[in-house]
Amino acid sequence: MKAAQIDPRRSDSTLTPGAKASVLLIERALRDRHLLDAKWVDGYFGTTTVAAYTKYQKSLGYTGVAANGLPGKASLAKLGAGRFTVTRTIGPGTRVSTGGFVINTRTRSMLAEAKRLLGRNLVLEQGSYNPGGDPTSAGTHDGGGVVDISVKGMNSATRTATARALRQVGFAAWVRSPAQGNWPWHIHAAAISDTDLSSQAQHQVGDYYLGLNGLAGRGRDDGPKVTIRTWEEYQRR
Repeated sequence: MKAAQIDPRRSDSTLTPGAKASVLLIERALRDRHLLDAKWVDGYFGTTTVAAYTKYQKSLGYTGVAANGLPGKASLAKLGAGRFTVTRTIGPGTRVSTGGFVINTRTRSMLAEAKRLLGRNLVLEQGSYNPGGDPTSAGTHDGGGVVDISVKGMNSATRTATARALRQVGFAAWVRSPAQGNWPWHIHAAAISDTDLSSQAQHQVGDYYLGLNGLAGRGRDDGPKVTIRTWEEYQRR
């Protein structure tokens, strides 16, 4: 999952640490299904492998965010049948309504833990699974795992502390200002490794790992520095 988010955003062919063996298993299975040319079986989950995985998902009848090129639990288990065993699975869970917005249960759990760390409530301004919603979001909210959080009543220090708490539990999170785009002050957060991420949100997560700010200009990350962890890694820490 990490490689599928990070590798397509790299400017070189550096492999994601610890991912090569697993990526090779997936690429070989895609190759044997005639979905990926043998020359791309290299342990690098770049755009070609993502596209091949999308074709595989569509061959299973998946559409929309279920065919986003990320190795979700169900599709990965089917791909690995008789070849490899899937462990440490990631699932977004069911869709639920929170504060009038739709998110999934994985995101809800992450937000609850961030609230606990921060010691204050978090108010959503936009949820997930919102295709064609706010045009300034550039499709990041089309899938799961992405929310915008109100910073009403927060000073600069509190905004930063909130972004830090979100990052600690596994979000790629940034404080967004009106100077950066056609939007008011808010915090944008994408749940790392949510298997329902839209392609645009996948790119933001990949950029976060690479020290960038998740915006179209791909500037340097301007958020608080924390150890990058997924929600599952945070729970195992």
